[in-house]
Amino acid sequence: MAVAQQPRRVRPVVPAGAAYPPRPPERRGVASTGAIVELRTGQGHGFIRLADGRDIYFHRSDLEDGTSFNDFAVGQPVTFELLEDRVSGARALRVKRRRRPR
Repeated sequence: MAVAQQPRRVRPVVPAGAAYPPRPPERRGVASTGAIVELRTGQGHGFIRLADGRDIYFHRSDLEDGTSFNDFAVGQPVTFELLEDRVSGARALRVKRRRRPR
């Protein structure tokens, strides 16, 4: 009695230099400034208050590269990109500490 062989699985060939899978487009927002009004370090997120009084959500994954969530404090001025999303609301991207003029 002959045993049936399983067909070999072959990986798709990706041309050199091709992105596989393609990256989604990078999300960009409007340059904004504000001050941190709430930090929830255990949950890894917080809120930034704009000059008009609106509170904007940010997550630790939304920080500028090289910036640590633990470097922030309540009341600290920050710069960020404000992304207005129809589904989840306003969100701060690429959050970093604002340098004060000398």
